Amino acid sequence: MKTASPKLEISHLTANEIAVRKCESALILKDRGDVDGAQKAMRPLWERVGESPKTSGLEPSITAEVLLCAGILTGWIGSRRELRDAQEAAKNLITESITYFESVGDIQKVAEARAEIAYCYWRDGEVNEARIMLLDALQKLDEGDTKARALIKLTTVECSASRFNIALRLLEDHALLFDRVRNHTIKGGYHNELAIALRNLGATEKRDDYFQRAISEYEEADHHYELANNFIYRAHVQNNLGFLLFNLSRFKKAHEYLDKARRLTVNLRDKVGIAQIDETRAQVFIAEKNFAEADAVARLAVSFLERSGRQGLLADALTTRGIALARLKEGRRAQFTFQKAIEVACGVGALNKAGLAALTMIEEIDDLDAEILDQACDQASEWLAKSESREVLLRVVAASAKIRARVRGRLNAEPTTEAVHHRCDLQQEVLKFEGNLIRRALAQANGSVTHAASMLSMSYQALAYIIGGRHKDLLKERSPVRRRARKKEQPMRSLSLD
Repeated sequence: MKTASPKLEISHLTANEIAVRKCESALILKDRGDVDGAQKAMRPLWERVGESPKTSGLEPSITAEVLLCAGILTGWIGSRRELRDAQEAAKNLITESITYFESVGDIQKVAEARAEIAYCYWRDGEVNEARIMLLDALQKLDEGDTKARALIKLTTVECSASRFNIALRLLEDHALLFDRVRNHTIKGGYHNELAIALRNLGATEKRDDYFQRAISEYEEADHHYELANNFIYRAHVQNNLGFLLFNLSRFKKAHEYLDKARRLTVNLRDKVGIAQIDETRAQVFIAEKNFAEADAVARLAVSFLERSGRQGLLADALTTRGIALARLKEGRRAQFTFQKAIEVACGVGALNKAGLAALTMIEEIDDLDAEILDQACDQASEWLAKSESREVLLRVVAASAKIRARVRGRLNAEPTTEAVHHRCDLQQEVLKFEGNLIRRALAQANGSVTHAASMLSMSYQALAYIIGGRHKDLLKERSPVRRRARKKEQPMRSLSLD
């Protein structure tokens, strides 16, 4: 199944008009997920990622459009194909386009271009920079498709930072804007982002109604992507639905959606997409305790991704296969697989994925050598220290506690001074991550200990005691303690987007 490329009849057009048509066609194909088609549509103005477009003889406003389009495609293709330095190249092209847009006084296009640069920052893992630039761009954009796209980008950024409440509020507050949009790809993106926020909030807040809403939003996203003839995005949504249903232990239904997703990707000859779906299916088999089948499917995904060069996805698949092997009691092979996942992720700078692989190895393999265990703990501690996911930080604390328990169990078998030395180091690790977790909860709660305690599933008194006793450095992070006035009502604090 191939998407039809827009046909351009350009023989009667000027060079400037041809350039505009090519940019419009390329961005339509990008919306459909057609990498090769989008690049082909820009030729001969722009040949490939890493090259500058040919803009000689074009008007300044048209030159700006060509540079912006080439920059957008560079960032997008670079992300999909994990091309080194692609995001920096994209930022340079888009920044150059901004210079031209500013020279002709087009404020709206400047804001649009800044939103695209922000997304390049996000792809490079610079979440705060991306958020600041997107918020600034949104203040300048008029209502319409461009603002809707920027809002979807901002919610993607917030979800990647585990700020799902903020993402949900952004989408719900701008529901009327998306209702007026007629572009089905944008509408599909809106419902997909809603589903992602609801799915994650359902997990953290134990809200079954959020899970049901997420299923409905995924189905609505699929409907709009179908209308847009965007089969690649449809496959992603079906894969996401399968993942959600497996998390709800609805395994049969999960397999049905994964079957649909796989058929779409097979028809599209999207081998990377097939591997991603197989990796999700392996996770379903693990949940079903069908570990042999999980290993077989994950092995296929790993085998293709090794040839494809998609190292970030390969690290994910290796981690999943490591779990399957560990559950099969294949400890040595599992350890080798986890360590390979760490190496692959480090090779492309995906330290969060490397940290998750190290953390999962600690969780899944009980008889790791002390040296490997210590190294994995150090890696997980370092690479996940800045994680904004409460769940991940809790897992790190639990893993540190597991290691400390093992050390305590060996106290009688080790020289006393050495054992105590290890024990103190591990206790320090636990304290560090406990403090990190509390700090992030306080930040999300605007310093309110009451709200932070609720997020951490503990009482106000317990959290206040821990801060005052074990983490005095966090006293400045919390709201000042105030005595209640007897006859005055205290004003309520409002939450800001930041």
